[in-house]
Amino acid sequence: MRAVILRSNRLSVGETPDPEPGAGEMLVSVVSTAICASDVHYMDNPEAGTDDPTGRSRYDPDRDVVLGHEFVGEVIAHGPGCTGRFPVGTRVTSIPIRLVDGGAGGTRIIGQHPDFPGSFAEKLVVAEVLAREVPRAVDPDAAALTDAFAVGEFYVRNARVEAGEIPLVIGAGAIGLSVVAALVRRGIEPVVVSDFDAGRRELARDAFGAHILVDPALESPFEVWRTVRAQRELWGSAVVFECAGAPGLIQRLIAEADMGTRIACAGGWYTGDALDITAATRTGVNVQFGGGPMPEDWYGTLDAIAAGALDPLPSVGAVIGLDEVPAALDQVRRSRGPARVIVHPNGDPR
Repeated sequence: MRAVILRSNRLSVGETPDPEPGAGEMLVSVVSTAICASDVHYMDNPEAGTDDPTGRSRYDPDRDVVLGHEFVGEVIAHGPGCTGRFPVGTRVTSIPIRLVDGGAGGTRIIGQHPDFPGSFAEKLVVAEVLAREVPRAVDPDAAALTDAFAVGEFYVRNARVEAGEIPLVIGAGAIGLSVVAALVRRGIEPVVVSDFDAGRRELARDAFGAHILVDPALESPFEVWRTVRAQRELWGSAVVFECAGAPGLIQRLIAEADMGTRIACAGGWYTGDALDITAATRTGVNVQFGGGPMPEDWYGTLDAIAAGALDPLPSVGAVIGLDEVPAALDQVRRSRGPARVIVHPNGDPR
C-alpha cells in the first residue's frame, strides 16, 4: 500500500507492506484522516518515543513508522475471532490505540509505533472491540476529527469550571478550538480566546462561539481577563487552557497569573521546559499536564458529532492527498496553515 513513512526523522511517500489484522482486529480502507500537531511532536522529539516507559509509543530510527491517528475507515477484512458486528463495507472509527494480546499486554498508540502503523496510508488495522460505526449520513471528515475535539472535552471536563470563573484559552489552533467548543456547549461564558493570528481568533468566535478575542501582541490576556472580571463582577478564578505549546509559555502564564489560577496544559510535549516552582507556589496555581482523552470523552465526542450537536468541520482549511502530507506537516511545525487539514488517502470518499 502507499503510505507516508517516517524513517530516521525523514518523511517520504511510498510503498510499504499492507498491515495484517490479528485476532479480534479488522482491516479497513482509510476514508478520511486528519493531521494533528502530535504527529509533529512525535517526529521532532524522537527521544520521547525511544524512552517511553509506558511502551505505548516507540521510535526506532532504523524502522519505518506510518504516522496518523485520527481516522475513519471502511471495513475490508476481518482477522480471526471477530464477531462480525461490522460487516465488510461498514464505516468505522476508533480511539487510536491497539490492544496487545487482547489488552493483557497493554496498549499501543496507532501511528506512533513501528509495529502499529497509522492512518496516513491506504489501509489500517483497528481493534473490533474499540471500533464504532460511522453512519453513511455522517460526514467522514467530521468523524475523523473526533480525537482532536475529544481532547478539548477532556480538559474542560476535568477543569470543572464553576460559576463566576472565566475561562481563558491561549491559542486558537486545533486544540484551542476544541476547548472553545467544549466550553460553549456547556453554556459557559464569557470565553476569552488569545491568539496572534487574527483569522484563528475570528474562527474561534464565528464558528465555535468564543465571546472575547485578544491579540497578545497588543494586550495581555490576563489584563483583559481582569477587566472582564471587574466589568461583569465575576469574582471567581481564572481557568487557563494553554493550547499553544510554545517553549516557556507555561512559566510566563504562571508569572502573570492571579492567586488560585488553574492552568490546563494541553498544548504540547514541552520538551526541555522548566518551571519555577517557587513562583508557582507563591501564586498558588494548580497545573495539570497531559492525560486524556479518556474513552468517555472520545466516544461522547463521536456521539455529539454523529448527532449534529457538534460540527468540527469549520476548523478544516484544506483537504489533501497522501503526497501533500509531508509539506502539510511542515506547515504545522511552523505554526502556519489552517487549524485542521484532512487527508483522503484513497481519493474523495464522496
